Amino acid sequence: MADPDVKKLPIFQVDAFTDKPFAGNPAAVCLLEDMDLTEEHQQKIAAEMNLSETAYLRKLNPGDDFSSSSKFGLRWFTPTNEVALCGHATLASAATLFYMMKNPSSQLTFQTLSGDLFARREGDFISLDLPENKSQPQDKETYSQLLQIEYSILNSCRQTLESLRPDTASMLAAHTQDIIRGVIVTVKGSLENGCVDNHGEMCDFISRYFAPWNGIPEDPVTGSAHTVLASYWAKELGKTEFYARQCSARGGDLKVRLREDGRVDVAGKATVVLQGMIRI
Repeated sequence: MADPDVKKLPIFQVDAFTDKPFAGNPAAVCLLEDMDLTEEHQQKIAAEMNLSETAYLRKLNPGDDFSSSSKFGLRWFTPTNEVALCGHATLASAATLFYMMKNPSSQLTFQTLSGDLFARREGDFISLDLPENKSQPQDKETYSQLLQIEYSILNSCRQTLESLRPDTASMLAAHTQDIIRGVIVTVKGSLENGCVDNHGEMCDFISRYFAPWNGIPEDPVTGSAHTVLASYWAKELGKTEFYARQCSARGGDLKVRLREDGRVDVAGKATVVLQGMIRI
């Protein structure tokens, strides 16, 4: 006999910024039908899923429906805390609505802690409209111990980037979360230094992202990090449209465009790998 006190939520696992299962960045997506889920429960589910992010989609009005409405509330939790912005879990949320709920909308709007975010269909890609995070020069000595590498890596090769093995315990000890949320290491792309995707297409830049302060030693593919990278590489390369790859073990590809209105378009593919119900 079913326990009347047990509640169930639809949950999906989506690999973002890839068109193949078991690559890209996995995120869990929960649909909060008509259930008022406490922050404590949201955090516990995120810890149970143990992915870099778990996203929660909620209806904004009584008559809304995940299969037809175009505007939803969206929150993101790591295994340890809520975050203000997460690109790959936003992409995963849009993919869940577009592909699994068969939502016909051409554009979705998400109300978040970072304001309204937008997801558009662009052929096989989903494009996210995110706020730009401008890069600013920092004192090298203050932060050099985080990865214990020299600035020269920015002009190095893909092999050097992929060989990095940062000591996340030392990173946590060096700085508190109030000062820094993550570390991006990036390399300018060229055919000569191996900065190409799996099909041999050259990337304008490649990167890796480490965020132990949010319970994530390394994030496989990070949409929000590219709102910073777009600003940085626009200055370095003198252009505003980029093809990028994040070179984690899983890896993923992104199309990035820095706009004049202070927004960044970050586009990628996504594939749903798991569908079910979670008991709470």
